[in-house]
Amino acid sequence: MWPRKYGDAGQAFPIYITVVAGLLFLAFAYVAVGQAAVTRNGAQTAADAAALAAAQDTRDKLAGQWKLVVDDPTKWQDILDGHVAVLDGCERAGQLAARNEAHLLGCDPQLADLSYTVQAETDGTVGESIVPGTESRHAKASAKAVIQPLCQFPPLGTDPGGDTPPHLTCEDGRRWEVNPDDPTDLPEPKDLFDVHLAD
Repeated sequence: MWPRKYGDAGQAFPIYITVVAGLLFLAFAYVAVGQAAVTRNGAQTAADAAALAAAQDTRDKLAGQWKLVVDDPTKWQDILDGHVAVLDGCERAGQLAARNEAHLLGCDPQLADLSYTVQAETDGTVGESIVPGTESRHAKASAKAVIQPLCQFPPLGTDPGGDTPPHLTCEDGRRWEVNPDDPTDLPEPKDLFDVHLAD
């Protein structure tokens, strides 16, 4: 009986080695997938930040334009609608991508819907793994940010000349009575325009 017992143990050992090797391979494969996911998330974070930064830069400039003509309500609506926007926020987008260890592959501003669409690529790679080629593979992602006007002047059906004092009505139901002589009480950029990522 003893020789048979040792023979069974000898047969089980190769199976044990095979199972352990398989588990190790799976572990390394999960690590490789995790590395790729982290790098991909980094690219998406950089793209999101870059697109939002570009849109926020343009939003702030639009609000600045409005404050320059706050004493002339006839010029308000074109600014509030974004018709006079200068979409030069791509430089700002590049700066935010760099802060997130990435760089821009493209930046596409669109006046039609007041938006920026950017493509970003990570500076770093996925890194070495059991998957060949990952040590030189960068992650890419894209994002679109939209500037949405929140306020109107004058309210629908109101004659601009009869709007005394001039005021804005905004989507949150707030009414801003604008006194050009008191700039401390003017709406902030975030009150005039919403900036968000498009789905």
